[in-house]
Amino acid sequence: MLECCAVLEWAACGAMSLTGQPDGAPVPSPAPVLAMLETVAEELAQVTRETGKRVRPDPAELITARAALAGYTRRGRTSASGSSFLLRSADGWCAVTLSRPDDLTAVPAILGVLGLNEAALPVEPRAMLAAEGLAAAALARPARELAAAAQLLGVPAAALPTPTVPVTGSWPPWRTARIALPSPGARLAGAVVADLSSMWAGPLCARLLGLADADVVKVESPDRPDGARSGNREFFDWLHAGHRSLAADFRTSAGRAALKALLGAADIVIEASRPRALAALGLAPDMIPHPHGQVWLSVTGYGWTAPDLVAFGDDAAVAGGLVGWTNGRPSPEPVFCADAIADPLAGVCGALAVARSVAAGGGELIDLSMRDVAAAFAAAPAPAHGPHEVRPDGFVTCPQGGRRQAVLAPRRPVPSPGAMARHAADLGADTTAVLEWLASRSDAC
Repeated sequence: MLECCAVLEWAACGAMSLTGQPDGAPVPSPAPVLAMLETVAEELAQVTRETGKRVRPDPAELITARAALAGYTRRGRTSASGSSFLLRSADGWCAVTLSRPDDLTAVPAILGVLGLNEAALPVEPRAMLAAEGLAAAALARPARELAAAAQLLGVPAAALPTPTVPVTGSWPPWRTARIALPSPGARLAGAVVADLSSMWAGPLCARLLGLADADVVKVESPDRPDGARSGNREFFDWLHAGHRSLAADFRTSAGRAALKALLGAADIVIEASRPRALAALGLAPDMIPHPHGQVWLSVTGYGWTAPDLVAFGDDAAVAGGLVGWTNGRPSPEPVFCADAIADPLAGVCGALAVARSVAAGGGELIDLSMRDVAAAFAAAPAPAHGPHEVRPDGFVTCPQGGRRQAVLAPRRPVPSPGAMARHAADLGADTTAVLEWLASRSDAC
């Protein structure tokens, strides 16, 4: 019986169609990402069955859902979303993400930090044009120097690891610390999840916990809601359908008090903020009391050991060495792997880490770095079947047995179960009900 082929599986899941140059053939993942994700999904199914409803996510759906809904295609050294760029440097490659207005306006300052002339930058602040200005600068500087200059200005950037400066991956890609006493009999079913995260990784974790029968409360500030609300609505609904929505103005004492009360009552907290941002609000993990068994998941770009570094899914994947490689001349050249792949990988790993903790009684802070998650997947042994032929007709042939597989398109997500859980709640739709619940708990105490 022939073994499964990780390359053919990658082609079948839709991720391979997102990896490679737009005018060239798609390229395989450098590591058996899908096979490893299958293992994570299976363990998540086993652990969630112990404390709630069994959740066994579809790995292909996890990593290609957004691209399927948005109609993304492979763009080589520009990310599928068009906001991240792989730039050749003096000694390698550097990824820079310019997805926010502040990132674009920071480009001249980045060049200034590098001591370069910014006069050649285009006046129109579009991401592609700004990236072209940075590309010229990158050629004259080491990748780590360019990344450091960008990070100094709060712009997500990362040098691609090299043999001389490697990133090692290990499993599991998270760290835990005790913050409360464990609670024997802790369960996901009925657990209250306070989800302070945004965009993709944290919300995906919340979605998976919600499918395990947890009660998810999505927390947003009315003046700065989750940026994903203004993106693809189907994707936002897929992540947040069935969750309650609490709007709290963190700038006011009443808003901070409500949030503090929720964090003190929740069984699980998911957040993706820099530690100093939470501390400024008086809401850092060491500044609030934790009920027995509470699990606090912190999803950041580089973990709590590098709290000032920022990252999004594409540049975090590059930081972990998770990229595709094309047959460039005179040497192979990197391309972005699928679509912001560190986000969905971190989301499902976060769900597994929380489920494991709850099954053991909880009472833990989980420090989850998207860079470390990407590195753990990148470090998995490469497929052993040898070079695979990728044909112009869109088929991949495996050397073992000559099996063929069409490179399929990204897979559209399946809506959350339940007739009443097809769309995400409007911003703040459940604020009154959540505040009344918190008040009742306070009165009971």
